[in-house]
Amino acid sequence: MNTKKLRIKPLFKKNFYEDAAWQNNRTVCGIDEVGRGCLAGPLVTAAVILPPFKKHRLLLDSKILTVKEREQACRWIIKHCSYGIGIVSPQIIDIHNIWQATLLAMKKAVIHAIVRADDIPSALLVDAMPLSVHDTGYASIPVYHFIKGESKSSSIAAASIIAKVTRDRLMSDFESLFPGYGFSEHKGYATQKHKKAVVALGNTIIHRVSFLGNTKTSVMELERLEQKHYEQQSLC
Repeated sequence: MNTKKLRIKPLFKKNFYEDAAWQNNRTVCGIDEVGRGCLAGPLVTAAVILPPFKKHRLLLDSKILTVKEREQACRWIIKHCSYGIGIVSPQIIDIHNIWQATLLAMKKAVIHAIVRADDIPSALLVDAMPLSVHDTGYASIPVYHFIKGESKSSSIAAASIIAKVTRDRLMSDFESLFPGYGFSEHKGYATQKHKKAVVALGNTIIHRVSFLGNTKTSVMELERLEQKHYEQQSLC
């Protein structure tokens, strides 16, 4: 019996859309977001248009890069690429929900990137989100969205890096404005430290009220379990 594992071929190789466009002296635009799951801070999206046949070894998913690597890649992108950034506030997220807010921010980023580019891209590549630009002047550009886009497209990876660096810098700046929450450390994500700070200090103007939900209850439950564990340990 052959026990060799079958290797499933991907639907298309990495940079399939980039290579096809570059062969015809065209470009594509990659789009990604950062901060969808955070309790606080804005959602940031970015759109990046790589020059034909120009890539960098650090154009990878921003989550697997170190801070130093992201900063290095970010400088390269800013120097060589056309890019745009779209930011939506916590208030917009609360009003429209995170899904619609993400699409709005992505649309902003795309428009800014294309305006700064020499040519209109032949395609828009989006990480997961089914973006539509039918109500813009770029309705004729085809949009392709697929999961794990950062690993399949250097353009999407570049967008994830710009969005991540931009948002991390914003959250670090908020640290001095709202001390005690640890924004420079967790960047607004729902860590236990952040949740406990919300319970102790209340929420700020950069918190997404619709995301807080049962934060207080979950933190109290965590503390109850920690206390129970401590009591059990003291009886041993």
